[in-house]
Amino acid sequence: MCAGFPDFRLGKVLATSFTGTLSERHGDAVERIPTPHRLVDWLAVNGLAVDSCTTAQLDLARELRESIHAAATAAAIQDALPASAVQVINDCSAQGRAAAVLTPEGERRWRLSSASCVEDALSVIAADAINIIAGERDGKLALCASPTCQAAFFDTSQSRTRKWCDMNTCGNRQKKARFHANQRKSPRSAE
Repeated sequence: MCAGFPDFRLGKVLATSFTGTLSERHGDAVERIPTPHRLVDWLAVNGLAVDSCTTAQLDLARELRESIHAAATAAAIQDALPASAVQVINDCSAQGRAAAVLTPEGERRWRLSSASCVEDALSVIAADAINIIAGERDGKLALCASPTCQAAFFDTSQSRTRKWCDMNTCGNRQKKARFHANQRKSPRSAE
């Protein structure tokens, strides 16, 4: 990873991991793909390697990210999906030339066109978003309980009651805050 940039927050669901490239949306926002090259890095880490990225493609990627976030948030709270977000997701899904391929280990990987471009990778992300928002995968969309985050995430836990988009960041931060608040409420007895 490039020095000077925040680490990527990787998850098991491509579309919601992509929305996590902007975190702390309701606090001090952290942009994890501030440059075209950083988007290339994120795509490579997620098995969607492309050769290069322009500023216009980065803008398109961010538009897709925000559209997925808006649609996933609406789905999580069982609200109507924003028409503009649906349009961006559908357009990005239709633009690409990617194919799902099966590995010898029985896993699905994505093969981008021979002249792989960002639009091909974005089409895979958009298709994944369609899949989870449409309810075609086992799990449910939820929103992070952190008041500064509120990221949409895909809960595949057995009970479907997960509260945090990422236990290592939002969950730990909230648990530490609760612990310190409880420590202040109950002073230690002097011995």
